[in-house]
Amino acid sequence: MAGVKQTIVLRRDLGMGRGKAAAQAAHASCEAVFRILDSRDPRWMEWLRAWRAGGQVKVVLRVDSEEELVRVYGEARALGLPASLVSDAGRTQLPPGTKTAVAVGPGPEELVDRVTGRLKLY
Repeated sequence: MAGVKQTIVLRRDLGMGRGKAAAQAAHASCEAVFRILDSRDPRWMEWLRAWRAGGQVKVVLRVDSEEELVRVYGEARALGLPASLVSDAGRTQLPPGTKTAVAVGPGPEELVDRVTGRLKLY
């Protein structure tokens, strides 16, 4: 299989500290993998195996609003990619329910790039 990757998209408009941003990225990445495992979708499972064997390529990107974040999530789902949308629990820096991060994939690079290829690095 050609390249497989995961992109993680964080909201920069929230002003999260580095540790908070790292935690939200990790939540998004893990949740996307959990969704694959729970689904048992054969195509998604193939992507997951290839991603794991290829070193679990991850790229962290940014958006500047909740609207952009939700749009990324919707586009990923519409293309049939595994994706997760993280809402914060509100225990530290943010109010409960604040949407902070999205993971797209793991999936084929060309599909993932159709959703997040235009975004800038975090």
